[in-house]
Amino acid sequence: MKDTPTADAVVNGAGERRDYRPGYEVVAERILEFIAEQRLTPGDRMPTENDLAQRLDTSRAVVREAVKILSALGRVRAHKGRGLFVADDDGMLITSRWGGFFRPVDLDHVLMLFEFRRVQEMAASRFAATRATPAELRTIEVAMRQCRHGFETGDVDVFNQADDDFHAAVATASHNTFLFSAVRDARRLQRQSSAIGIHDTLGENTSAAVEEHEAIYRAIRDGRPDDAAEATAVHLDRTLEDYRREIQRRLFG
Repeated sequence: MKDTPTADAVVNGAGERRDYRPGYEVVAERILEFIAEQRLTPGDRMPTENDLAQRLDTSRAVVREAVKILSALGRVRAHKGRGLFVADDDGMLITSRWGGFFRPVDLDHVLMLFEFRRVQEMAASRFAATRATPAELRTIEVAMRQCRHGFETGDVDVFNQADDDFHAAVATASHNTFLFSAVRDARRLQRQSSAIGIHDTLGENTSAAVEEHEAIYRAIRDGRPDDAAEATAVHLDRTLEDYRREIQRRLFG
């Protein structure tokens, strides 16, 4: 049986090696690289789990866990009795545009993604402050309150869904189809970073996110485009710092 990779490792300032990534995360990234290198497209058949294990010099058990992650991300589909296929759902539509180079565990790529989100979502918030309809404002408000409820009850799933709903509602209220598409796609890519290498939890700064959502909502509701854009920038900058700290913690403890 092949040796199972348990983690990638780095060398910290003291010259010590620190393992920081489970083997299935490493293999999930390698499978994504394989898809890109082979120029596989949605609907294409992939090698079997056994074949992938041999290609990647790991065990079938690790490949199976990696496939579970990629299935949850909408990047791979496992059909019982038929094998593995490159996914053909909405998640793969953005793969053709961005996924060819985006690596969810590459810090530089995550930073670039946040830069992209900052530009798009600031613009969406600015437009929403002058274009949102009463119904759209209500949708933003409901999502904002659901985020607070998820935080107060410690329900990470409720919070994450409401967080998605909030940002989607703001983008919708911009009344710009291209901005909405860009915001949606960037957040999908960010969820891949959360699923591979950076885990979704209600951390110590979740309360700050709740307050930031409210600041964005109030600025949009009151028709203050500059304040809405600034509040969005503050929110995304703080979220990026949370990512930086989490990566630093994983690397060096």
